[in-house]
Amino acid sequence: MTDKFRPLKDAFGRFATGIGVAACRNQDGSFSAITINSFTSVSLDPALVLWCIENRASAYPSFMSGDSYSISFLRADQQALSERFARYQPRPLLAEEVEIWTTGAPVLKDRLAAFDCKISARHKAGDHVILVGEVIRFDSAKGAPLIYFASNYHTGAKE
Repeated sequence: MTDKFRPLKDAFGRFATGIGVAACRNQDGSFSAITINSFTSVSLDPALVLWCIENRASAYPSFMSGDSYSISFLRADQQALSERFARYQPRPLLAEEVEIWTTGAPVLKDRLAAFDCKISARHKAGDHVILVGEVIRFDSAKGAPLIYFASNYHTGAKE
């Protein structure tokens, strides 16, 4: 089976991006997580960020019903985490892998940076939803980022 979107995906892939994991708390107290590379800073005052989720993603219902999410940027040595949460219905995020911050959304313990966000808007856009979040808390650490370019992982320069 050929992917009719492959040429477009290849063109999109010419833009190098960092890799993050978006996570949220489900109504039953468990966590949902998904690998993302669509993160964008939107505003400094108020502090706003956004990312996009495909409406067919297994985590989609969780992010649509919650009121907060976290974003954890991955370090160069965390490709396995990226691959884990890029799968449809990945192995669940466990309590011992996360910290819980202000909003209740889980933040990865090991990370390059993190953002704890309260959802301020959702915008339907084609086969995705854009989730805009107000940053409630954040942190960052020095290190080399995990980068995605042309459908392959790469390591960024260490700060």
